[in-house]
Amino acid sequence: MPDDALAAVLARVRAGLRPDPPGPQDPTSNPRGDHDLEPDVIEAALARPPRLAAVLVPLVPRGDALTVLFTQRAAHLRDHSGQIAFPGGKIDPGDPSPLAAALREAEEEIGLSRHAVRPLGYLDPYLSGTGFLVTPVVGLVAPETGLSLNPDEVADAFEVPLDFLLDVANHALHSREWRGRQRRYYAIPFGDRYIWGVTAGIVRNLTERLREDPPR
Repeated sequence: MPDDALAAVLARVRAGLRPDPPGPQDPTSNPRGDHDLEPDVIEAALARPPRLAAVLVPLVPRGDALTVLFTQRAAHLRDHSGQIAFPGGKIDPGDPSPLAAALREAEEEIGLSRHAVRPLGYLDPYLSGTGFLVTPVVGLVAPETGLSLNPDEVADAFEVPLDFLLDVANHALHSREWRGRQRRYYAIPFGDRYIWGVTAGIVRNLTERLREDPPR
């Protein structure tokens, strides 16, 4: 059983999350996304029906605190090679729910047994500039769980303290050229790791939901 300090952290996490995922057409879904910083992006993203995806945001108890587990994508991948990500991917027709898709992908990518994950809730859907509507599933991972990385997809896995991620002083606003114009995006450098793009945007939403004084 968790000690009092960890139990308090978990209670705060649960209170800040959605108990159920909103459907893609649900008016309460209020998807976050790249358009938070670049409003015109949503027009291009919604020019066709979004492709549905899900990611697992794995929280790992370490002492009386939590860490967040990230992956680094393999360098040889065609899309987003070498980038920091959460385990996840497209929701397949055979997946009964975003939760099932996120757990399946985590098992395929890093060998994380779905039986070692206790779902805690959901963040807001995230609409990417490339047209994916991503459902982030937050889950508690048993700390003794071993991983087995799939080298075809993942180069590394590492943890970042949740407190570090929730500190907005560690959030930076960067920009780079994308499709012929400068685009702004959130970035969260952590040592030699560079968390940015959709992954940083999801962390930003996690921060908004868990902090008593959410960033503006």
